[in-house]
Amino acid sequence: MDLLHSLFSNVWAVFLIVLFFGGSIFVHELGHFLAARWRGLKVERFSIGFGPRVFGWKGRDGVDYRLSLLPLGGYVALPQLADLKGVEGDSAIPAETLPPISYADRMIVSVAGAVFNMAFAFFLATLLWFLGQPSSAEQATTRVGYVSPTIELADGSRITSPAVEAGLQIGDTVRAIDGVAVNDWQELMQTLVTGSELALDGRRKAIFTVERDGARRDITVYPRLAGDERIRRVGIAPAYELIVHAVNADSHAARAGVRPKDRIAALDGTPILNLQTYLDVLNAKAEQPVALQVRREGTEVTLTLPARSAKTGDAVDLGMALTTDSILIHENPVRQFSGHLAMTWRTLASLVHPHSDIGISKLSGPVGIIRVFHLAAQADIRIVLWFTILVNINLAVFNLLPIPVLDGGHMLFATIGRIRGRALPANFIAATQSVFVVLLFTMILYVSFFDVRRIARDLRPAEPPPATAPAR
Repeated sequence: MDLLHSLFSNVWAVFLIVLFFGGSIFVHELGHFLAARWRGLKVERFSIGFGPRVFGWKGRDGVDYRLSLLPLGGYVALPQLADLKGVEGDSAIPAETLPPISYADRMIVSVAGAVFNMAFAFFLATLLWFLGQPSSAEQATTRVGYVSPTIELADGSRITSPAVEAGLQIGDTVRAIDGVAVNDWQELMQTLVTGSELALDGRRKAIFTVERDGARRDITVYPRLAGDERIRRVGIAPAYELIVHAVNADSHAARAGVRPKDRIAALDGTPILNLQTYLDVLNAKAEQPVALQVRREGTEVTLTLPARSAKTGDAVDLGMALTTDSILIHENPVRQFSGHLAMTWRTLASLVHPHSDIGISKLSGPVGIIRVFHLAAQADIRIVLWFTILVNINLAVFNLLPIPVLDGGHMLFATIGRIRGRALPANFIAATQSVFVVLLFTMILYVSFFDVRRIARDLRPAEPPPATAPAR
């Protein structure tokens, strides 16, 4: 039965990857195709993927519709728009035999792919607004639930955490980082990681605007590079409530009177806003009874956990399963769209900022994107929708960059030609685009190497869990 479930799960995941990732590429190329037809351009090929043709057909309109070998994107071959032999292969129709196209034609056809991606993203955001996006209590908050005493740097050494040094406290609600408002934990982490501020002494710096005791204050924190990815960390984790899911018979929890659906409020007077605090207190007081405060059906109940032996390994194993609240977020499509767009822009800006710690190796290529689609498909189709929105906005923004071989590059060449009163030399454009084709595919291979390395790292056998989970 487990084998059948695993097989079905993987088949379903592959189907969703093809539908939504392949569909995102298709939507982009469909935009170019329809705009080219509208403006009267000659369309030679419509391909999903690059390289040799795997299968396809010749339409009555004379277009070669095909699926190609390398699923790294797609293209619509438009001889009048650009000479892209390095990507699309040789053209059977010499461009010089076709009528020239106007500046407006070039701009409209070039931008249409991004417009279609944006429209598709907005449609999916509207659908997700109706369905609701599944989330957990820890992801839906910006309240600090744990401040780690130390963090582990990329070289394995441990230091006092920047959060402790700066004076961040459990219960602080982070409203902004470096002036950028944050609305959930993912946005908080992404804003921190893509930050580029430096102090006068050269240390990395982030200004946390927090709400504490009803008042706002700015706290300067000095992040350090940590983890396998060497990204900015400060040593905080989100706040959430621990809920008892099940209690084993004849366990410490059962003998103390713990019941399913109890919400853990405190241990010996210490508020519990995160699993790490829960583990810390139980470890510290393993050899003595502990007062456990829980919320049960709207009332506070105090129970007594018996002393536990650290030597036998039951200091934190009370014989109960814990969970957190799951929620559905119905965020309107405009806010979804603007949030994804802001995230994409911050990432791109950090790539070119001289003080940023984000490099090309931190990006994901087709391998990493497919990996995330696979994980999302195994979790919930609504997570797939959320990620597809992000992918489409990324595709739109990336393709509009003024880089030769991308849509933005076509628009740049057309605009330069417009300003100078005559088109750039065809040989110059062809040579420039050939160079950038090589650079583009080199970049894809480069980021894919790091994608594979991340996947291999994730698949390594898990080590025994530490007494406290790593903070961020």
